[in-house]
Amino acid sequence: MLLDMVMLSGGIDKSFSDMLLQRGYQIRLTPKGTLPFDTEASLSGATGLVRALRSDPQIATAGAILGTAVYARTPDSLLTIFGYGVQPESQGVYRVVAGADLAPGDTSGLLVSAPAAALLGNARVGDTIMLAGRLDPQIAAAGEDRALVVRGMVEWLYDFRGQPSVGAVLPVMQRLARQSTTDPASLVLVRARSDSMVEPLVSRLRARYPTLEVNSVVELVAQARRRLAYFTQLSHVLGAMSLVVTVLLIGTLLTITVNERLGEIATLRAIGLGRATIVRQVLAEGIALTAIGSILGVLLGLATARYLDAILTSFPGLPAAFSFFVPRADTLTQAAIVLLVTGSLAGLYPAWLAARAPIAATLRAEAT
Repeated sequence: MLLDMVMLSGGIDKSFSDMLLQRGYQIRLTPKGTLPFDTEASLSGATGLVRALRSDPQIATAGAILGTAVYARTPDSLLTIFGYGVQPESQGVYRVVAGADLAPGDTSGLLVSAPAAALLGNARVGDTIMLAGRLDPQIAAAGEDRALVVRGMVEWLYDFRGQPSVGAVLPVMQRLARQSTTDPASLVLVRARSDSMVEPLVSRLRARYPTLEVNSVVELVAQARRRLAYFTQLSHVLGAMSLVVTVLLIGTLLTITVNERLGEIATLRAIGLGRATIVRQVLAEGIALTAIGSILGVLLGLATARYLDAILTSFPGLPAAFSFFVPRADTLTQAAIVLLVTGSLAGLYPAWLAARAPIAATLRAEAT
């Protein structure tokens, strides 16, 4: 349990940070007061904004992304799917797994995720998909239809499990969303030329664009930590409980062992073995017992963490790439050190009993 709680306490931050930095973009620009894809709000003039950002000498690249609901036409129905509008030359939300990426300006190409492909009748690279835009409220029908050819199969990095998603170049998705006149985007990704430039660049962009929300990945992780504070608090409480149980269990086992071997210990004391040696021997037994338990505990903890992670990450709305329990070398080392220290402390009382046992009285009791 201790290993699981240590992985949980630091795993949320590590997993969220790794997920946001998969493509190396350290900064997000969103509408004021929002987080990426947190609401349907959008910022206008995305193309001009991206052009201005790319001209900044401290910025390596920038790209706009629009998220919206679109419809895929089938012979007998409209299927609701999530649509990404991207700038392929500077994107940070997908990874191509088959086929090819979109080329800048490819207004007839489409990227499809595996869940979307399954929903669309096992669509493959080269197939033509008919997408319909947002419904026109006046005629209760889709405002625009667009036949797009599947260029590649992709993994959308922020999709939840089973989410059917497609992607097209930004202008195409803007037209399908019936918002092309305002040139909208849900967020803009920015990659600084070096990590040391991120914080100064964030401050400068906030002053330059006061109507936008500018956040670094570090700040987004801090906000996610506050939203998921319950899990961190739970890990601390259960971790403390597991340490208490460990101390009681090891202390009890060693105390029983010492009581059963009091005669042997008294004999060793009678032939000249010092108290310090007895104390070291009992403490060594406690550490050995802890070490054996730790090895078994690590194996069990990793298996339990995988099971619990599968349950927690199945909650609706969580990205498939997100994990609550993240095994890392420093996590395993930290848990091992804490357990060894705990085992040593648990052996102090049994060691004290062994060292303070009266020699004569103990031998007499053993003889009778």
